[in-house]
Amino acid sequence: MYRIEVGPADLAASRFGVAPLLETMSAAGLAAGRVPAGPLRPWADRARPRYRAVAGGPAVRALAFLRRRHGYIADFVCPPPARPNLTVAEQLATVRATPLDRARREIARNLDGLPEPDAAVRAVLDAPDIVERLAAALERAWRALLEPDWPVLRSIVESDIAHRAGRLAAHGWAEALDGLSGQVRWRDGAIEADVPGDATHRLDGAGLTFVPVVFSELGVALEPDRPSTLMYRARGVAALWEGRGPRDADALGKLVGRTRADLLRLLTEPATTTWLSARLRMSLGGVGDHLAVLHGSGLVTRERVGRSVLYRRTALGDVLAE
Repeated sequence: MYRIEVGPADLAASRFGVAPLLETMSAAGLAAGRVPAGPLRPWADRARPRYRAVAGGPAVRALAFLRRRHGYIADFVCPPPARPNLTVAEQLATVRATPLDRARREIARNLDGLPEPDAAVRAVLDAPDIVERLAAALERAWRALLEPDWPVLRSIVESDIAHRAGRLAAHGWAEALDGLSGQVRWRDGAIEADVPGDATHRLDGAGLTFVPVVFSELGVALEPDRPSTLMYRARGVAALWEGRGPRDADALGKLVGRTRADLLRLLTEPATTTWLSARLRMSLGGVGDHLAVLHGSGLVTRERVGRSVLYRRTALGDVLAE
């Protein structure tokens, strides 16, 4: 268990971020079948052919070899997020700027305890241009696995950030951590996380970086020269690739129409048009038209958060949906 002790200045210094390259590494593990897919199996089944198209390259295999479900992964391969709207191009630039000596130290630490890689992977890891090789492999994996779905994935994490950042700012640590994960809790002025390892860490006014993720499990990164980071599964991930199943011809559907009834039910939490269109398997324009009717009828509200517009039910919408 990790215990993260916070002080008075840490609440204001805490922030949220997105981590495209961490998602890429984790998604590759799912698509390759090395990590249990669980509720993301529909995505993994769909992504597996795309992964096979890039998985044969030795640099991509080197990335797969470095990835550990529990344990240290070279920091430069998955740089910490700087802000919520970080792009994959910016993270790749950070990877490519890594000094060779630092990359070598981190890879050596990453390899500790792992079996000896095959000759082709070892050649990549020992190459003088190892940083560029791994950066190029990350970019290939990103384009094959995540780029097609990134607008939807980004909307999931941005919705989670808007929800949890509001709770953190308005109510503090305990409220922000509530519902984040069954493995995380607020106790006696500290954050406790049930992850492999045993350590106590002080934030000392630097704050904590919260990183909602789609493809990873709970994780904690507390490296001395990196931002202290807590990674957790974003809300609404499991629903994204579920089948819709048969529609029920219930009273609400008869009253407002089936699609608008579905939208009202999905808006138990704030959501973007992109997320809703993915969930309902509808075009953005079609979902937007229905949301406009619901908004005009006083059943939903909308507000801009960063580059996204979040829709939520009004009190009247709650009563109607329930």
